[in-house]
Order: sequence, then C-alpha cells, then structure tokens
Amino acid sequence: MMMLEYEGKRLLGSVGVPVPDGVVIERAPQSLQDARARISSYPAAVKVQVRSGGRGKQGGVRQVKSAEDLSATVKRLFDTEFSAEKPDALLVEPWLAIERETYLAVAVDGRADGYIVMYSPRGGVDIEEGAPPVRYPVGAPWNFRVHGFRQVLESVEQDYQWREKVVALAQRLVRAAAMHDCTTIEINPLARLADGALIAADAKVVRDEWAHFRNHEIRARREAEKQRADEFLRACLEMQHMYVRLDGNIGLISGGAGMTMAAMDMIAEYGGRPACFLDCSPGPTSTRGYRPAFAMLDADPQVKVILVSIFGGGTQMQRVANSMKEVMAERKNEKPVVFRLDGTNVDQVPGIFAQFGAHNHARLEDAVAEAVRLAGARA
Repeated sequence: MMMLEYEGKRLLGSVGVPVPDGVVIERAPQSLQDARARISSYPAAVKVQVRSGGRGKQGGVRQVKSAEDLSATVKRLFDTEFSAEKPDALLVEPWLAIERETYLAVAVDGRADGYIVMYSPRGGVDIEEGAPPVRYPVGAPWNFRVHGFRQVLESVEQDYQWREKVVALAQRLVRAAAMHDCTTIEINPLARLADGALIAADAKVVRDEWAHFRNHEIRARREAEKQRADEFLRACLEMQHMYVRLDGNIGLISGGAGMTMAAMDMIAEYGGRPACFLDCSPGPTSTRGYRPAFAMLDADPQVKVILVSIFGGGTQMQRVANSMKEVMAERKNEKPVVFRLDGTNVDQVPGIFAQFGAHNHARLEDAVAEAVRLAGARA
C-alpha cells in the first residue's frame, strides 16, 4: 500500500525524521485559498501527489515565485496526467537550498530475513545511472548494529559527520518501518542543506496491506481505497486480488506473488513493459474470480495485450481452462490474450482451448515473447 508523498512525510515526521514544512492543496477551490494564506514566503516547490514514479522528469515538480504563479501552476498540474494518473492533491513546500543529494532506504528483503538498509552518496532523479547503493542486511529490527552499518558506509561515504547522521537516521528508519508495518521507506533525495542540516526532501513509504488485521490505520485506508476505486478495481479488490498499476502496456493476470513477479521480470527481459501486478491467486479456478480481472484490463486503454500466466500443483489446470473459456465467451473487447497454463492436468488444456480457438504455450518464455510482440504491434 503505497502512500502519497505528503502522507509518508507525515509518518516520518511523527518519528523524528526532519521533513520540510508542507501545505497540501486539494481540488476544492477553498483549498487553494487556504494554502495561499498559509504560505508565507517564495520561491516554493509545487509537487504533484501521484503514486507512479518519474514525476520529476514529467514536469510534476515546479518552482513558483508568487501567489499568482502558484494559482496558475496548481490549475495546470491538476489538469495534467502523470503516467495516466491525474493528481487529486499537490504538496507545496519551501524551495530548499540543497547543497548535496544522497539516497537512503529501508526495505523488506527475504535474503536478509527481514530488513535491509541501502545507501548511495548520490541521489536524485538520475540515481539509476550511478553505481548501485551499498547494502547492509539487518534482518529483525533489533539486529541493527551502528558499527556494522558504519563499516559499510566507510567504503562510499568520506564525510565523517554526514556518515554519522546517516547511521543515526537509518537506525530510526528501521524502527519506524517495524512499528508502522512498512515494507519500504525510501528517501530520495536525502538532502544536505547549505547550513549542513539533513532533511528528507522526498519520501516514498509503502505499508504492508496484509497487516490490516492488526493495524487499524492500514485497515481504514484499505477500506477507503476500495470505496474510491472504480467499479472494475473495486470488484477485483472484493475478490482479494492483489493489484498494483504500472506504466507498461502488457496486462498480466497471474497466480501467486512469486510467479507474478517472475512473469513481470521476464516481460522486462524480453523488452516489454508490464502494465500491472495482478495476483489472482484467491479462488484461482473460479470464473467469478477471473471475470473482474479481465474487465479491468479490458477497460484500461493503456493495456494493449493481456498475458495469462497460471502455474500450480494443487490448482487443476482444466478448471482454469474452463474458466478462461467462459470468460472469453463473455468478453466484448478484442485485445489479444496470450495464455500459459502449467500444472496439474495441463494435458487437458489444449482440448478445452481448441473449443474457443486459443493456444496454450508450454513455456513462459514463449508466451512472454508473443505478448511483447503483440504489444509492440499495437503500440
């Protein structure tokens, strides 16, 4: 469950992480008037609040130098799409006198049996172009060792005073992640200001949606998001599907988070771009379960082709194939669908697919290659 930037900064501020003083502007006209009254100095930064990445390169962060400039910029940004998403909120912060940009993140990592801390002496919008961040596997939050992380930092960070500030902040972030059920806390850039102060100039915070049973904040947000979702997404969420929208054009319907991630990685390896993470593992043989997934991807103009990749030992593939036959008979959309079913009773799948003119790929590689080719042809 990804939080918007201002939400993530509020969480970080509550645990003592330095963040800029920000004002949130929503679409209501009164919200802009209230914000203008609260902003005491210019220039200021206006930042669109969307969950997709790369907003800076898309013009989603603007400098404004007056109240009149703010009003015009707010209107323009609210009318602009960023990765097919229009913002419902903007964040206005002081324009920071940044002397240096670095990168710091805490994330859940299975190889560490818990949390991992990552740091790079270079941050900002082009961080992917530099050397990868150094990694410090922590595991359980109480295993964080100041001397251990300090030793990792010494190989890349020469500024002793800054290094000590990063160590202290990283320890706080690990504790905050555990306390608030966060799977990722990413600060990019972690900025050093002209006076030497440290501040989280930007933040991405992702909380574990499946911690809703013990965390009332996550539970309330989960229910609120369901109510705000369109009818297609709401139907998927009611079926307990896990869905994350991405910026590609290949819609992916899969079963199991691991298999879904594997398919996404292979799509990227073959030169394509997945349009979503969509795990339909709850009720994996039910036509009722797959119907809203197809409806949502069919309604999304960004999606050019749908790839169905289902693998299972306990899941009986002839039941999945029959579900696909029913769904395909109901579909009104002509987007191509590529299938790869593998698992128990897969030998029965070709006969079922022949009844509605579909082909089942024996290998995921072949299915992905066809999906990427079809997506490219329809771009």
